[in-house]
Amino acid sequence: MASIFTQILNGDLPGHFIWRDEKAIAIMTISPIKPGHCLVIPVEEINHWDDVPAELAAHLMLVAQKVAKGLKAVYSPKRVGVMIAGLEVPHTHIHLIPVDELTDFDFSQQKSATSEQLAIEAEKIRSALVQQGCSEAECVRG
Repeated sequence: MASIFTQILNGDLPGHFIWRDEKAIAIMTISPIKPGHCLVIPVEEINHWDDVPAELAAHLMLVAQKVAKGLKAVYSPKRVGVMIAGLEVPHTHIHLIPVDELTDFDFSQQKSATSEQLAIEAEKIRSALVQQGCSEAECVRG
């Protein structure tokens, strides 16, 4: 069975996209620790991050860097934290979280967000990315 991320990618489940290219997507997580908490995910289903081919891993990190610049523009955090946990969904994904202190990495702080809240945050991030010249954020509106 396809992972939940593949189902979102295929349009079988709703998702709030902020980036999409041929190798990767970035979407809002439904249970953010802080506003702007999003995920960078390879299109290809790969369970363990250490099994991701080097070229794809480099691409995912490049996407994460670009999305992080959008998060910085929108939320002005001290940092954009990066985490690969891999326990929740058997499909590699990189968490990007606007952080101001180490406690901002506490996953027990996650709260469910409404679709409307996620749509608002996704639009802010997409707009920032488009302003920064990232066309990959333009094609995922709506």
